[in-house]
Amino acid sequence: MTNKRETTLGLFYCQNVPVSSEQERQNLELKYGQRIRLFPIPCSGRLEPLHLLRALEEFADMAYVITCPEGACRYFEGNYRARKRVQRTQAIISSIGLEVDRVGIIVGSKDAPKALGELVDDILKRTSGLGPSPVHKKV
Repeated sequence: MTNKRETTLGLFYCQNVPVSSEQERQNLELKYGQRIRLFPIPCSGRLEPLHLLRALEEFADMAYVITCPEGACRYFEGNYRARKRVQRTQAIISSIGLEVDRVGIIVGSKDAPKALGELVDDILKRTSGLGPSPVHKKV
């Protein structure tokens, strides 16, 4: 008999993402339960690779960042910094043998903004084939 564990997503998101209110966060937590941990941040540019790596080490099978639309960052370059830091994190996890898709970034769209819930659904569909992280295997 095998215990099949559902994957867990650590999601860091800019508070300027459309429909990223406290109510939306609570709705997502009710919908996904322990499968998702949400971390609202004032600016995605404040996120460091260490935050993503720590999430992967501690609890998450995947760690993603959602930024505000390019050119709409109230701190001017936050979403550009976030993209570079996610790429750096992907290089690190690739070098230790993990799939690059375990870390990613979604940049919001000015033209067709999506609610936080829709973005979470997109991420979970995109990462559905990954399965649990080998980092969390019990020895």
